[in-house]
Amino acid sequence: MAEAGRTIALVPVRGGSKGLPGKNIRPLAGVPLYARAVAQGLRVVGHCVVSTNIAQLIDGPVPEGCVMLRRPDELCGDDVPMDAVINDVIEQLKLEDSTKIVLLQATSPLRTDADVAAVLALHDGGAHDLVMSVTGTDSGILKYGMLEGSDYIPVARPEYCFTNRQHLPRVFRPNGAVFVFSAGAFRRNDGLATQSVGATEMPAERSCDIDSLADFEAAEAQLKVEAKLINAKKAIDQTCD
Repeated sequence: MAEAGRTIALVPVRGGSKGLPGKNIRPLAGVPLYARAVAQGLRVVGHCVVSTNIAQLIDGPVPEGCVMLRRPDELCGDDVPMDAVINDVIEQLKLEDSTKIVLLQATSPLRTDADVAAVLALHDGGAHDLVMSVTGTDSGILKYGMLEGSDYIPVARPEYCFTNRQHLPRVFRPNGAVFVFSAGAFRRNDGLATQSVGATEMPAERSCDIDSLADFEAAEAQLKVEAKLINAKKAIDQTCD
């Protein structure tokens, strides 16, 4: 049971991915995908819960500050919504309403500790039930609409359908990297969906969501480039010393 006022990181790790089998435990630049998220949760928050059905994780060694929570089989299918997984964690751990949950999906390995901290800081302000990370996307979506019979129903303001693309306002989408909410807000809203949402922006280059081998390889290539830049900077600093 978590004490009142606690903050925990939650890392959902399901086996059985169809797009890239075993992706959550697949080593990315030498570190399993799920382990990157767990380590980040422990660094930023100090406590981490992993919801998983993967036997080798449940039965294997667990880092200090981390809890491996067995996910029920009925919550391990491809079509199970995240709300159901979060609710299971809240109920299994009997989390107090004041417990803050930082949802870190393993498939977003390029987010930084600063990205997580920014979402947490905005949520700490108390103005939003949910705060999430977002990234910019094509503003042309504001021209889109739905058909109801022969009626075209714009998804946004009707005038946007006839506005030059370069004059449209910026548009953002959730990138899936970070979500912060309290157990109480989740219960009150019966899930993540709420009218009270805040957001912090992440750049597109850190907003990858791994679903395929191509996504995995692109993320690994970027991590290798970043590692080279860090090593080069260290070498320069040592030379200057």
